[in-house]
Amino acid sequence: MLSRSHFQLHSRTRFRFLSISSPFLYNFSPIPKFPTKSRFRQPTRATTLIIRNSSSTPNSGSITAKPSSELRNKPKNSEPDDKLRRLRELFSRPTINIDAYIIPSQDAHQSEFIADCYARREYISGFTGSAGTAVVTKDKAALWTDGRYFLQAEQQLNSSWILMRAGNLGVPTTSEWLNGVLTPGSRIGIDPFLFSSDASEELKEAIAKKNHELVYLYDINLVDEIWKEARPKPPDKPIRVHDLKYAGVDVSSKLSSLRSELTDAGSSAIVISMLDEIAWLLNLRGSDVPHSPVMYAYFVVEIDGAKLFIDDAKVTPEVMNHLKNAGIELRPYESILSEIESLAAKGACLWLDTSSVSAAIVNTYKFACNKFAGGIGSLINKNKRTIPLGPNGESWEPSAVNKSSPVCLAKAVKNEAELQGMCNSHLRDAAALAHFWAWLEDEISNGVVLTEVDVADKLLEFRSAQEGFVDTSFDTISGSGANGAIIHYRPDPNRCSTVDSEKLFLLDSGAQYIDGTTDITRTVHFGEPSSRQKECFTRVLQGHIALDQAVFPENTPGFVLDAFARSALWKIGLDYRHGTGHGVGAALNVHEGPQSISFRFGNMTPLLKGMVVSNEPGYYEDHSFGIRIENLLIVKEVDTPNRFGGIGYMGFEKLTFVPIQTKLVDLSLLSTAEIDWLNDYHNRTWEKVSPLVDGSSRQWLWNNTRPVAKPH
Repeated sequence: MLSRSHFQLHSRTRFRFLSISSPFLYNFSPIPKFPTKSRFRQPTRATTLIIRNSSSTPNSGSITAKPSSELRNKPKNSEPDDKLRRLRELFSRPTINIDAYIIPSQDAHQSEFIADCYARREYISGFTGSAGTAVVTKDKAALWTDGRYFLQAEQQLNSSWILMRAGNLGVPTTSEWLNGVLTPGSRIGIDPFLFSSDASEELKEAIAKKNHELVYLYDINLVDEIWKEARPKPPDKPIRVHDLKYAGVDVSSKLSSLRSELTDAGSSAIVISMLDEIAWLLNLRGSDVPHSPVMYAYFVVEIDGAKLFIDDAKVTPEVMNHLKNAGIELRPYESILSEIESLAAKGACLWLDTSSVSAAIVNTYKFACNKFAGGIGSLINKNKRTIPLGPNGESWEPSAVNKSSPVCLAKAVKNEAELQGMCNSHLRDAAALAHFWAWLEDEISNGVVLTEVDVADKLLEFRSAQEGFVDTSFDTISGSGANGAIIHYRPDPNRCSTVDSEKLFLLDSGAQYIDGTTDITRTVHFGEPSSRQKECFTRVLQGHIALDQAVFPENTPGFVLDAFARSALWKIGLDYRHGTGHGVGAALNVHEGPQSISFRFGNMTPLLKGMVVSNEPGYYEDHSFGIRIENLLIVKEVDTPNRFGGIGYMGFEKLTFVPIQTKLVDLSLLSTAEIDWLNDYHNRTWEKVSPLVDGSSRQWLWNNTRPVAKPH
């Protein structure tokens, strides 16, 4: 499906974290069982924190965008938006006093997928896409989203909203727009839990050009205030232990390695807020977030202890015992800011990944450190006492180590048990897909009318029958004909298309199993594809093969390989607008970093042995069809005849074994080597999957894995 360090084995139980600072492409509360009006302790007595920069720049030309209603030619006299009216009424409260409010998609942990109760941007705007930012002023409302969702946003936004097509020429960013529509010196409010520290600092700097103030509203989320009783309840399902036979390394060993990293960095504690990092580190899994087996929590690890901040109603006796054995204490989820203040008060040097840890946590620590430093100063002056000593006897004032989380890369590099679980789950998933495709081809050939939703539901039925199935790993993208050209299309039961023999059909889907996570895309035609469709499909396949066969020097970042997947398309002037590959978790999030394979060359994370990435080039012809071919790959070492520079070389090993429809391949375009690749892939697919299926599904697999030959 389209879209952080590393454990390297020294012995069966000893690993070391490798810290690599690199960009991560991910972006998402009331919080479980806390009162709306006092979600967290604020760092100061005031209810808001104002960040102000007095610098200003001359006025720049304003950029305007048409309301979405005009774009759809709807009447301009639509009913006033009651949600916006109630939200704006809160702006003038004495404890709030703001001129604009920004509502992002994120929860307090920068999650890609979020629980329903945290879908604030969706609630206020009516736009249900996964990516977007809403900004509301006293007289305007605008929503930014990217090209995957332009059409959807046009359909879902009412006339009160302006649609900002992010990335299009002339479309301002949120900060540029605010600088253009607000009077200089205005106050812009945010919920500091929903912005990473880096994001809030970037916003502060951008709006300073017009002398605006950034106001942190710690004690109230304005959308929650108007959502009230209609807001979904916070998730409260129990969490579970992720068995050691799947995890591969016990919690105590992981914590020991993490503490070694803390010591090496001169830090005494780390705050971890990314949910998949917490789940991986603690060998726990949850169901708080759709498609992602994680639970809402914060985790603080010190040199001599660790605390998990979570709603204890989710903690079963088994999980409690599991945590106790690893020396982990439980604390209420909402007490995280109090803990941050306590750590600063005792002189803890915190490791904070400011790209993911919220502005609320980072600024609470900064304020507490300042308060602590002042207190220490008075003690030194009055009582001749000294500042607390660090681990090596040096004087130690509280400070932060701002680096990427070392857990990110450790999680991304799978150990042997995790890789075995991924292999096993992918074979069971392949069996489910063989059953599904055999069923679907039979239904279509018999003239059965099926909608895109019917097809997605039936696939879920086949997957659910597999051992260890937990959930889908994302909402299935089931796109027939023109809908396949919408990259992140999600069929709506009320208006989706039917799947028939006259159109290309794109199916991007995945599953969460107890031992692994899958993600696969196949594009098929049930009738006779056009020569244009076959050429486009074949060039996508050529790119897929080129990346699959790539051999590259160790320490190569993923962006170097992106052109491998595009080259065949480029030769005839075609391309696609998404990345080629993302990282995938082991029985965790279907999208994970820090690695990626993308034309975005800012990510310098090397592809390391044991990482899992997707290989998913595509091509999309608007209003006509979409093509994508996706397998998951394991990064592995490759034995090459030479080792230039004395370094090793890397390549890929396949995880996904599901036939690629040869009917869509123009064999005359393929080289002999490419045909050999396709035949070898299908031969291995038959050998691995045929023992797991029988009857019509086995016959379908046989029919679709037969060798092909280049025409004479």
